[in-house]
Amino acid sequence: MWVRLALLLCWLVLGSQGQDRASFRKSNDRSGRCQYSFTVDSPVESSCPSLTGGPEAENLSARLTLLEAVVSRVLGVEVVTDVAKEATDVQETRRLIQDKERLNKQVQELRRLVEELTMETEKLRDRPCPLVQGDPIDGFGVIRGSGSVSTATFQELKAELSELPAPAKVQENIQNSTGCGELISIGEPKTIQKADGITGKYGLWFQDPEATGQPYGPDAVWRINAVGVDVKQLYAYENLEQLRRGLPMKVLVLPESVESTGATVYRGSLYYQRSRSPTLLRFDLGSEKIVARRTLPQAGFHGKHPYSWGGYTDIDLAVDEQGLWAIYSTDKARGAIVLSQLDPKTLEVIRSWETNVRKNKVANAFVICGRLYTVASYSANTTTVNYTFDTASGKSKMLDVPFRNRYRYNSMIDYNHAKKKLYAWDNFHMVTYDVMLGGL
Repeated sequence: MWVRLALLLCWLVLGSQGQDRASFRKSNDRSGRCQYSFTVDSPVESSCPSLTGGPEAENLSARLTLLEAVVSRVLGVEVVTDVAKEATDVQETRRLIQDKERLNKQVQELRRLVEELTMETEKLRDRPCPLVQGDPIDGFGVIRGSGSVSTATFQELKAELSELPAPAKVQENIQNSTGCGELISIGEPKTIQKADGITGKYGLWFQDPEATGQPYGPDAVWRINAVGVDVKQLYAYENLEQLRRGLPMKVLVLPESVESTGATVYRGSLYYQRSRSPTLLRFDLGSEKIVARRTLPQAGFHGKHPYSWGGYTDIDLAVDEQGLWAIYSTDKARGAIVLSQLDPKTLEVIRSWETNVRKNKVANAFVICGRLYTVASYSANTTTVNYTFDTASGKSKMLDVPFRNRYRYNSMIDYNHAKKKLYAWDNFHMVTYDVMLGGL
C-alpha cells in the first residue's frame, strides 16, 4: 500500500520536472490490441549512438544492399536468358520445319528434273556429235585444239528410231557352228579398245578375212576414225595386242577422203566410198595406191538414204564367204535396201536384189553367207537382229536374234567370216561378237 503510494508520488514529481521532455502515447498495435507507450528525452545525451553498430555496420549494410542488387540482376538475366532461349528454340524449330518442307519440295523438283534430263540424254544419244572444224589432228587421230563447231561434218538424225516387229522365236535345227548357215545367235560384246578424242566417237575397224600376206598378214588390224571433214588416216596395227596398246606400226594417208563408216578390207585392199560421192574406191594396201574406182549406179549418197542413226551411212560395204557386197538404196527403190554383189577387182556390179525393208528404219546391216541381216536399234542396250534376206532364194523373213549395244551408240557392224565374229564400233569402243550359224 505504502509502496504504491510512493511510486505514484515519484511519477508525479518526475512528470512535473520533465513535463517538457516526456510524452505519453496510446495506440493499437498491428493485431488491434491497445498499447500505452511514453518517451523521455535524455538529460545528458544530445544524440544516441547508432543502434546498427556504427560506420562498419553501415558499410556492411551498403555492401549487402549492393550484393542483393547484383544477385537480383543476375537472377533476372538468367530468367530472361531462359525465356529468350525458349523463344529461340521455338523459332529454330519452326525454321527447321520450314526448311524441311522447302527441301522436300526441292527434292521433288530435282526428281522431276532428273527424269526429264534422263529422257533428254536418251534423245541426245541418238544424235551424232559434230566435229570441231579446223582443229589439228595428230598421228593418232586425236584433236589437239578447239574451234568452231561444224554443222556440215556429220548428218543429223533424220529418221526416228523405228524397230520392225519381231515374230515369236522359232527353234532351229543346229547342225554346226563353223560352216555357212543362217544366223542363230550372237554372243555378248567383248571390248577390245577405246578411242580417245572426238574423232573416235564414230569409226570403223576390221581384219582382212582373206589377207594375202604381202605386206600385211591375217593378224593385222585396220582402223579409221570416221569423224572429220577430211578423213584420210588409215591406221595399221601388227595385231590386236598392239591395238590394245594404241601402238600403230604405220599410218597410211589415203589419196581421197573417206565417207562415213561403210569401208571394209578384203584380200589386201581397202574398199571405201569417196566423200560426198557415190563413187567406190579400191585402195591397194601394198602399193598404197587407188587401183580401181567405179560409181555405184543410182545410189543415194551423203544423207539421202542413211541408216537410222544418220552419219551419211548411205553406202555400206561388206564382205562374207561369197565376196564383196554393197548395201545402199536408190530413188527407184524408194528408200528400200538394195543389196549388190561387186567384183572385188573392178567394183563392177555383178547382181542386185531389192528388199522390202527401208534402210532408214534399221540401225545397221551386215552380210553372212549371202544373207543380209539388219539390226533394229543402234542405241538400245538390248535390241535384236530383226530381218534377213536370202540372196539364194530371194526371200526375206523377220527374226528375233538378241543383240546388245553395250555403249549405246553403234555406228558400224561388219562380219569377218575367217574369225566367225562381228566387228563393231560402239560409242568410242571397238568390240567383237561371236556368232553361231545353223545348218542349211
